[in-house]
Amino acid sequence: MSGKPTKITFGVRQARALCNMNHAARLEFIAEGLPIILQSSRGFWQAAQSLEDSPREKAVLVGFAEEESAKALILIDLVRCPKPEVGKRIGRIVKKTLYDHLSRMIYAKAQSWLPSDVAQLQEYVDHERQGHYLEGGMSEYIVPNWSLYHRESTMYADIEVHEEGIPQWNDPNRWSDSTMMMRPIALELVEALEALGVLTRSGLQVTSDVWSRVDFVNDEGPVEARELTKQLAARLNSEGLVSECATEQHARLLYNHWQLPMYNMDFDLIHVPLEQLEAERDAAFWNEVGGC
Repeated sequence: MSGKPTKITFGVRQARALCNMNHAARLEFIAEGLPIILQSSRGFWQAAQSLEDSPREKAVLVGFAEEESAKALILIDLVRCPKPEVGKRIGRIVKKTLYDHLSRMIYAKAQSWLPSDVAQLQEYVDHERQGHYLEGGMSEYIVPNWSLYHRESTMYADIEVHEEGIPQWNDPNRWSDSTMMMRPIALELVEALEALGVLTRSGLQVTSDVWSRVDFVNDEGPVEARELTKQLAARLNSEGLVSECATEQHARLLYNHWQLPMYNMDFDLIHVPLEQLEAERDAAFWNEVGGC
């Protein structure tokens, strides 16, 4: 036996298989998976509702529900992507964005943002993917990415170290005073997309037909998105894909909260050098002192 050993790729986390499918087969496969993802998300949410006396465990399940919903939104954005560009983006989307916790959390959170265009949306995303940043009244503290830190510290007992260098135990039960949690907007959006017929094979085809006309990469924004959403809704209705359980609230969610396509976004964690944060902290301090 000679040559480079063949890597075994059996098991889960194999969304890269989508890269080797043609457009029709990919839509077919995604249509099969979206209801499964939605059911998984609903299951976490419903289970969370039974844990009123266990707020930490409830928060963990709500987080799972949110990340599962984000998976569906990521895959639907792949469907919204113009077909000539899918080949350039699908690898990053299915290998990185779909499986990365921070990317999914940002995706879910982004559904509540109101950017003026794709460029501004990337700026919002950039703010959320900083590895560390300054916090405090005078920007005196260097803290880790809040989304990742809160996720990990809620889930696990662990040893952590902050700027002073002293190791200490993280007690996940300290999050037991968490406030009341609302149904994730990402889950509500996926449910709206289901009610309006988007999660079906025919619905995904219509979605691709309508949204692939515009590539959202820089200046495109809400004006273009609302027009395409309007066209999509009309097509779904005319082709009889809208379910009987669809409501005006589902339509409002789609018009007001379905974020601009994020298939061209960079979600990679930004590693900020310690020296940069220290310099920014010093500048913030002297700016505050100078203003006194």
